[in-house]
Amino acid sequence: MTAPTYSAKDFRSDVKPVWCPGCGDYGVLASIAKAFADLELAPHQTSVVSGIGCSSRIPAYTNTYGFHSIHGRALAVGAGLKLARPDLTVLVAGGDGDGFSIGGNHFIHACRRNVDMTYVVMDNRVYGMTKGQPSPTTEADWDASAMAPPGGTGVTPFHPLAIALASGANFIARAFSGDINGTAALIAEGVRHPGFSFITVMSPCITFREEQRDWKTIVRPTGFPPTSDPAQAARRLMTDDGFNMGVLYRGNRDSFAKPRSTECTIADLDSEFAV
Repeated sequence: MTAPTYSAKDFRSDVKPVWCPGCGDYGVLASIAKAFADLELAPHQTSVVSGIGCSSRIPAYTNTYGFHSIHGRALAVGAGLKLARPDLTVLVAGGDGDGFSIGGNHFIHACRRNVDMTYVVMDNRVYGMTKGQPSPTTEADWDASAMAPPGGTGVTPFHPLAIALASGANFIARAFSGDINGTAALIAEGVRHPGFSFITVMSPCITFREEQRDWKTIVRPTGFPPTSDPAQAARRLMTDDGFNMGVLYRGNRDSFAKPRSTECTIADLDSEFAV
């Protein structure tokens, strides 16, 4: 008997997304479903975990195992799930606020631990769900929103790709939500690659940052092949203007392996406390 094949629609739930018209997250949702289908997975072999925010609604819109966790903690939940159920393909989805502000510490250590899972972050450089405040990746001089300080925050933006590299992520890529096929291909490649894969997706929030409509005319392929040399990747990332799409680093670290447990009886435990 041959295994059944699945299409992208098999990974979509019946729940209708409530994102604003024009939100880039629609494209990312379509890309995730297409990636799972292209990987020839079954819905029961996949899981989507999220935190809080516009993009974190994705588990409700997918026909997979799903967990809508608490703010900033999606990576901890995803790592626990992968270690408990290594047979599952675990994809963690979130946004720039959820992932790099309250979740920033978890992000750094998830890269360092290198558990075999894929983290997809929809970065629109703004807090969309809470109506337009600057996020960790917002430009320091952005003051177009009534929620932003006059003249901008003056705070240097978080650089997630460089921080992921420095922290030990094993696969780093950038995609654009308007390119569904390209984003799906990067997600699929990240899932296949062992260890912690990080894919940041430029996902415009035209409700609060209308100027991001121009992203579709600015993004472009990287123009250079992926590298496994961290030093070369660091030079590229630190001189990158943020609009190069594709695989930016493909590492060769071994995935985190759960330590083997040893059988232990109650008597053994008691003996440790004997005086």
